[in-house]
This record gives sequence, C-alpha cells and structure tokens, in this order.
Amino acid sequence: MNHQCLFCFCRSFDKLLQKHGGDNEERLRLAKKFFSLLAEADTEKPTPYIARNIHAIIRENLGDPDPYKKEKHRNNEQALSLYNELKEKISASEDPFNRALRYALAGNIIDYGPSHTFDVYSTLEKVEHSDFAIDHSLQLESRINDADNILYIGDNAGEIVFDKLFIETMTHPNVTFAVRGAPAINDATWEDAEMVGMDRVANVITNGYDAPSTILEMSGSEFRHAFDAADLIIAKGQGNFEGLMNQKDQRLWFLLMVKCQVIGDLLGVKKGDFVVSNGHSSHL
Repeated sequence: MNHQCLFCFCRSFDKLLQKHGGDNEERLRLAKKFFSLLAEADTEKPTPYIARNIHAIIRENLGDPDPYKKEKHRNNEQALSLYNELKEKISASEDPFNRALRYALAGNIIDYGPSHTFDVYSTLEKVEHSDFAIDHSLQLESRINDADNILYIGDNAGEIVFDKLFIETMTHPNVTFAVRGAPAINDATWEDAEMVGMDRVANVITNGYDAPSTILEMSGSEFRHAFDAADLIIAKGQGNFEGLMNQKDQRLWFLLMVKCQVIGDLLGVKKGDFVVSNGHSSHL
C-alpha cells in the first residue's frame, strides 16, 4: 500500500462525517474511533480490503447501511436520461464498438471516492476525442467475438447505464454482469442493476461481498463460479483494478479512468487518462 492511500481514507471518512456525522461532539467521537482503526490496519493487505473494513465500521457507527443511496439513485436517473441520445450516437457511428466503449469509460467518472469530483457531460465530450493512454481495444473486440462466456464486473451506480450500452453493442448472447453484494460507497448493487434494466441485456449476479472492489478470496460461490467459468473477464473501474491487478490472468481486461496518481504510476500513465488494458500485458 502507498502511504497516500491512508490520506485518501481520511478524506473519504471526512466526506461521510459531513453528510451524517451529527454534532461536533459526535464527529469527534467517530473521528477518534476511525483513526484508531486506521492505525491498526494491516497495510500488507490490498487497499480495497482495508477500505471495505473501514467503510463497514463507519456505516455501522453512523447508523446508515447505505450512506450514498440517494446519490446512487440520482446518478442512475441522470445516466438513464442520456441513454437514448447516446444509443443513437452509437448506432450512427462508423465504429459502434469503439464509441460504446468510450462511453463506458466516460461513465467511470461517476465516483464519490475521496478528493474526486466529476462532470459526466464534459467527460462524455472529452472521451469522444481522447487517445487512450493504454489502448488494447482492438484486441478486446476480437476476444469478445471469440468468447463463449463473458463476465463483466461493474463498478459504480449511474456508470452501469453506460456499461449497459456497451454490452448491448457487443451483441453477445452470454454476458454475466456482477454487482456488489451489499452497499459499498456508491458502487452498484442489485437494486441499481434492476433500476437501469441491466437484467434485460445480461445475467445479473452479485459478488457476495461489500468491498468497493473485487476480492476473489472473499467473494461468494456464485461469483467465483462465474469468474472461473468465463472465457473473458471485463473488470470496470479503478477499484476492481486494485483488487484484481495481481491476478496476471490473460482473460482479464481492465477498463478505467485513472483517478489518482498512485494508480497512474503503477500503469505508467497520468491521472485522468483512459485505459483499456489486458491484465496479462506488460503494463501491469
């Protein structure tokens, strides 16, 4: 773990306190407990594992099992309002696959993690004309066409509408879409997938865990079976990258917008860059 990750945890906790922390006395009590937990965290564990434990305890102490529920609902509605317009643009494009892939990447901007603000509309405009810092998109398209069974691991609420557009454009008959097993920041859960109609284009399952990532050893049996059985695995977003980057599995493909320079340094790119990368590549 990079030391900067600890400061990210602090900023994330402060955001939650600003939303749900009660009066100053209550915030001080929760802050003291948080810093005690942070001091005891096992920094040999992957960052998402520690993030999961910290957020679980924060939610318990705030008395709110889903602190970002309203934001997730609003992000789903915002993305759905763009759905028809973007679908028309994809259909009219000379390369529908590439255009849909770009919109899926743009959707990754929706994130309530620490020190992150976002503008969906400007990101959609940016991604239409941006070069990818790592671009294995042609190889990905070829692998999708050859795969019998695809597992697509989702990331955030709202973002999954853009994932839905991409999955529709794939026109693949056997796609499984995985969401989190329970609320984790603003990550998508079963409720979000149902709201955006993901079940109409893919078989929706949960990963059986409440980390803002995919941690295989903590995932449920249904997800593990889908992971093992897939010919191709698309992992969306920085959180899933952090949880799976050490797998070195040629079936793994990472689609993400880089949101911190710690991850940028691991990939050899800059914060804000778009990445389409095979998990078995030399970049990882």
